[in-house]
Amino acid sequence: MLDDLISRVSLEAFAGATVFGRGEEYFTAGAVERLRVTDGKVTASVVSTQTYRVALWDDDNDLTYDCTCPHAADGNFCKHCVAVGLAWLAEHAGESKSSVKSGRKKRHDPWHAIRQYLSAQSPDTLIELLLDAAQRDDRLYQSLLLKTEQTGGTGNVAAAFRRAIDGATHIRDFIDWREVGTFAGNIDQVADSLAKLLKPDTAATLVELAEYAIERTEHAMEQVDDSNGEIGDIVYRLGELHRKACAMARPDPAKLAERLFRFETTLPFGLCSFDAVTYRDALGKEGLRRYRELAQAEWSKIKPRDRKDSYDAHRFRITRVMEQLAEANGDIDELVAIKSRDLSSGYHYLDIAEIWTKARQPDKALEWAERGLKAFPERPDNRLRDFLVVAYLKRKRNDEALQLTWVQFEEQQTLDHYKKLHDVAGKIGVWPAHRSRALALVAEAIACETKATSHRKPTPSAPNYSFRVEIALWEKDLDTAWTAANEGICNRSLLITLAGKLESSHPDNAVTLYRRVVVPIVEQTNNTAYEEAIKLIRKVGRLMKIRNQSQQFRDYVADLREQFKPKRNFIKLLDGVARASVAE
Repeated sequence: MLDDLISRVSLEAFAGATVFGRGEEYFTAGAVERLRVTDGKVTASVVSTQTYRVALWDDDNDLTYDCTCPHAADGNFCKHCVAVGLAWLAEHAGESKSSVKSGRKKRHDPWHAIRQYLSAQSPDTLIELLLDAAQRDDRLYQSLLLKTEQTGGTGNVAAAFRRAIDGATHIRDFIDWREVGTFAGNIDQVADSLAKLLKPDTAATLVELAEYAIERTEHAMEQVDDSNGEIGDIVYRLGELHRKACAMARPDPAKLAERLFRFETTLPFGLCSFDAVTYRDALGKEGLRRYRELAQAEWSKIKPRDRKDSYDAHRFRITRVMEQLAEANGDIDELVAIKSRDLSSGYHYLDIAEIWTKARQPDKALEWAERGLKAFPERPDNRLRDFLVVAYLKRKRNDEALQLTWVQFEEQQTLDHYKKLHDVAGKIGVWPAHRSRALALVAEAIACETKATSHRKPTPSAPNYSFRVEIALWEKDLDTAWTAANEGICNRSLLITLAGKLESSHPDNAVTLYRRVVVPIVEQTNNTAYEEAIKLIRKVGRLMKIRNQSQQFRDYVADLREQFKPKRNFIKLLDGVARASVAE
C-alpha cells in the first residue's frame, strides 16, 4: 500500500537530502498540479520551466516511480517525484492505518464515488452527460467520432482518421513549451485510436494513416518547442505502429521501399527509422533491391566533400542510408568507399581506421590513421594521435608513440595530457626522466605567464600554481601540493580539495587553506556562496575543536562577523555557527 511506502523519511531516502530539499521547494511553491490517485497509482504534473508528468505506484511492496524529466530518465528519484510524494502526503494528512483500525472513516476515493454515481444512472442520462462533455472537450469529441467510424456507423474510416490527424496537427502560430502539452495530448489521442487498427483486417489502413500522421506531425514540429520530448515520443510510437502494421499487412514491397526512402531522406527531424534494415522483413528481396536502387541513384549525385564545405543535411542522410546498407551486407570495402567521400576532418580518417581495426586489418587501419595525421598538420585530432600511439606501441615503435604524446602535452598542458604522458612513458619504462622534463616545462610555463604583460595586464602577476597542485594531487603527493599552493595563487576548488585531504594528517594546514578561501567566497555576495562558505567555516570549527582551539575559532567567527557585517544573509548563517560553537 502507498500508505506504507510514501513518507517524508522514505522520500528523502530515495532522493537524497539535496534532491529532497529541491523537491520540497517545488511542493511548497505549489508546482504540483492535477494530483490524481487511481487504482493505487498517484499521477500529477509538476510545473517549473517545463511541465513534467510524474507517477508513483506500489509494485509488489516497492515504491516505483516515473517522471518525464532527464534526471529520472537516468534512473534517479528526482525532485519532481519528491514534490508529488509530498503533495500526496499533504492531501491525506492525518489519515493512516491506525485511523482505519480505530474505526474512523476510510480515505475518500473520488473516482470510486463517481463510478457509483454513474452506475446508478440510466443509459439516456449517461448519453446526455457524455454528449455534453464532448461539446466542451474536442479531444473527447474526436475520440467518440473515430470510435463511431471504426464500428461502421458512418462513412470512410481512413477519411475520418485523416480529418482527425489534420485537426490534431494544425498549427496557427508557434507553440512554446507552456502550450505543448495540449498539442501533444491531441496527437496522442489520435495515436491511441490508430493503435486499435493494428489488426489483420485494418493493418493496411494503419500503414497509410501512420505514414500520414508521422509526416504531418514532423512538419508541425517545425513550429513547436518540444524540448521536453513529448511529441517526439508520440512520433516514435507512431513509427512502431507503422513497422508492426507493415509486418502484418505486407504492402507492395517496391512501393513501400519508395515511401520509406522518401521518409528517411526528407522528413525534417527523422525521429523514426525508415531505413531498409529496420524494415528488412516487410521489404523482402524485391523491396530491398528497390530501396538500394533509389539510394544509389541519389548517392551518385553526391560529390566528395571538401573541408571547406558547410554542413548539408541531405548529404548526411543519404550517406547514413548508404552506410547502413553496406553494414547490413557486411561489405567493409563498400563502407570505406562511402566514408571516403567525406575526408573533411581528421576524425573521419580515424573513423575509417577503426573500421579496419574492427575488421582485423591493422595495417590498413594504421595507413588510414597516418594519412589523417598528414592531411591535417594544422588542426590535428588528438583522438587520431591516441589511436596511433596505441598502434605504435603494439609495433614497438616506442619513440614515435612517445613523441605523439609529448606533442599533445606541449600544445596544451592539462592533467589529461600529463596522464597520457605518464601512461605511455610508463609502459616504455622511461617515466622518471620524462616526468622531470614535464614538470620543468610546467615550471617554465608558470614563470612565463607570470612575467607576461599586455594592455589588460600591464604589470607581472603573481604566479599561478594551480596546474602544479593538480598534478601533485593526482600523484597523491600532498607535501608538494601544499608547497605549491603556498608559492602563489591557486584555483579555489583545488585548495578545498587539498584541504580535505590534509584534514587527517595536517589539520592545521587544512584550517589555513579553508580560511584562505572563505573570504573570496563570501565576497561573491550571493546566498549560494554564503552557504558554501558556512560549510567550510563549520569544517574549520570541527578541526580547531579537535586541536582544543575552540576559543580561537570563536574569535575567528567574531572577526568574520565584523568584516562582513553589511552582508545580512551571511551574518544570519554565521550567527548560527556562533551559537552552535558556544553550546558546545
